[in-house]
Amino acid sequence: QVQLAESGGGVAQAGGSLRLSCTASRIIFKVNDMGWYRQAPGRQREVVAAITSGGSTKYADSVKGRFTISRDNVKNTILLQMNSLKTEDTAVYYCKADTDYFDYWGQGTQVTVSS
Repeated sequence: QVQLAESGGGVAQAGGSLRLSCTASRIIFKVNDMGWYRQAPGRQREVVAAITSGGSTKYADSVKGRFTISRDNVKNTILLQMNSLKTEDTAVYYCKADTDYFDYWGQGTQVTVSS
């Protein structure tokens, strides 16, 4: 069974940092893009950052300059380094892995930023 294991969520103060990790396992197809999405209460899920298998990245405007996504293709792992956190970054963060046939989602990890 395919699994996306997320870790690293928690509580941080505004201005602080957190790092999220996601490892995809038991995926028999080649993993193309991977990324992080987030969903705050009462809002739609939105893309935060994404990275291709070649290392190209894209970010939501709201996190540019503060968040960095990186990837280890051998381990099918992505990291999201979140710096200068703001209270509006509070959300459940989801990892996503795309293949040519299916897209896979993690269970989500809560990130709470306090003022």
